[in-house]
Amino acid sequence: MSHSNLLILVTDCGSTTTKAILFAETSDGWKVAARGEAPTTVEKPLADVTIGARNAFLEVQELFQRKILNDSPATELPPFIAKSSDSGIDLYLSTSSAGGGLQMIVAGAVSNMSALSAEKAALGAGAIVMDTLAFDDGRDDKDRINQIRHLKPDIVLIAGGVDGGSITHPLELTELLLQANPHPRFGETLKLPVIYAGNQSARESAEKILGNKFAFHAVKNIRPTLEEETLAPARDAIHDLFLHHVMSHAPGYKTLLSWTPKPILPTPAAVGNMIQTTAEKLKKSVLAVDIGGATTDVFTAIYNTNESSNDPTINFNRSVSANLGMSYSVGNVLKESGIKNIRRHLPYNAEEHELESIILNKMIRPTSIPQTTADLLLEQAICREALRLSFVQHQRLASGLKGLRRARTIGDVFKQGTQQPSGLTIDQIDLIIGSGGVLSHAPNRASAALMLIDAFLPVGVTELAVDSIFMLPHLGVLATEYPQAAFELLIKECLVPLGTVISPNFVNQRSMELFSIEIAGRAEEKITTGTLKVIPLESNTNVSCKITPLSHNVEFGKYGSKAFTTSLSGGSVGIIIDARGRPLVESSDPELQVKNTAGWHRALNISLGGSSNE
Repeated sequence: MSHSNLLILVTDCGSTTTKAILFAETSDGWKVAARGEAPTTVEKPLADVTIGARNAFLEVQELFQRKILNDSPATELPPFIAKSSDSGIDLYLSTSSAGGGLQMIVAGAVSNMSALSAEKAALGAGAIVMDTLAFDDGRDDKDRINQIRHLKPDIVLIAGGVDGGSITHPLELTELLLQANPHPRFGETLKLPVIYAGNQSARESAEKILGNKFAFHAVKNIRPTLEEETLAPARDAIHDLFLHHVMSHAPGYKTLLSWTPKPILPTPAAVGNMIQTTAEKLKKSVLAVDIGGATTDVFTAIYNTNESSNDPTINFNRSVSANLGMSYSVGNVLKESGIKNIRRHLPYNAEEHELESIILNKMIRPTSIPQTTADLLLEQAICREALRLSFVQHQRLASGLKGLRRARTIGDVFKQGTQQPSGLTIDQIDLIIGSGGVLSHAPNRASAALMLIDAFLPVGVTELAVDSIFMLPHLGVLATEYPQAAFELLIKECLVPLGTVISPNFVNQRSMELFSIEIAGRAEEKITTGTLKVIPLESNTNVSCKITPLSHNVEFGKYGSKAFTTSLSGGSVGIIIDARGRPLVESSDPELQVKNTAGWHRALNISLGGSSNE
């Protein structure tokens, strides 16, 4: 490797594991040179995040067989050797969710207006929202004050009121916070940061109320008018405070901050940054999901081409379903979904009480893994429901602005047939990316594809992929400095293409011919109701395809009900034709439903290991 080629080391300091990846620029482009992992050491007795980071660096150094660390025992000094021909690195970057990540309380006047906008800003900045306060949240002031006192947030965000409107509500929220007097999670002797993003007419009064007891920061109003939402200033302030206030007082982070010349990003913010970069580079609308043991993160980046200019816009949203996960929160998935909804995804017969016992045992022993094929299929059924419920929650956050009546002109009447609704719908999505153990480490890729299809029920023509080793946080922070390198690594080293799913929406559920499909090099084929089949097509292969709906009741999302030609991308599964209906056509007879589900698995060559009832 020549001296001019870049070597960039990136860590993601997670709650349990610190993952280090060394990215190398070579004559063949960027690649992953080495990966190292070590337990995160933010908790007592060590209580110093740099210890775990150094351990991960040592593993990278050993695997890459290049000296990158100096031998100085002084932990406060940067551990990296300056770059030379045979040692050192060019740059160190990091993300972090250690110690539970960034935790916030948000407040607004009305739940579906300023409070919702404040929640969007916090989530988009990579925060976990501990509570959302609003005057219509069903609680009285005593309950709100007790709740605020009970929580120990890193930052509080206050919104409310349009600019020039009444100052009553935002000032009442500041008084409420003053009475509660919450303490920050780190640095008990320090002032808790409060970001004020409400009616600017109340800004000075809010600072007088809170300035003595809190670290007060004012930014532009999140909802300056009913028709406008301005999230960027609040998000930027959250990032800045996370870096200079929260991180600097967490155990060992002040030293870690001194090792990198660039900001440390919250892990979810880095992932969101990479999803937006992906949407921008591919010119596609992207849905990405990361499902873990306790929470499920959903990201959407909707790519919009602006007719009045050549500049596209990306509408980005992130949501955290803090109560939906595969182990610690699996009991809540059971509660929210119901055992019948989980059972419908199983290709074998099982008593509901037995399934409930297995699910609740997983909650007691969250680190256990499936021991049988039946256990694995049950876990995958739970995954489908957790993803489905998380997307429903995400759609609430990603919806259009609430609380206003939009003025309509005669031009809107003629355009309404082609316009997307103000809310987020699945037919807007071009690419679905799945991440998290149950998806990334599924025994075969077809299982991951079927989980994503059954959970999100895509409509139209949608590409599917999984994140092979959860590299998205590393790439997200790399993208802040080298966006092209991050995107190249995403395609070459991170995403595993599963293929493309073709899925029509249709009104009539009776058996009928729905559409015809002509794929380059293959004869025309007519697809009937209920079909689920795979046409093999390798990764990095694209073919032209013509699809012709055979009824005006059959539509393909943004393509509508007219014939269209598009390009299909291959993958480890291939082209998946799904004509099972939206929503899935399910049988009221449990035995028949099991038979149908088993057939769907077999259609994608997913082994049932003797668990299905033939």
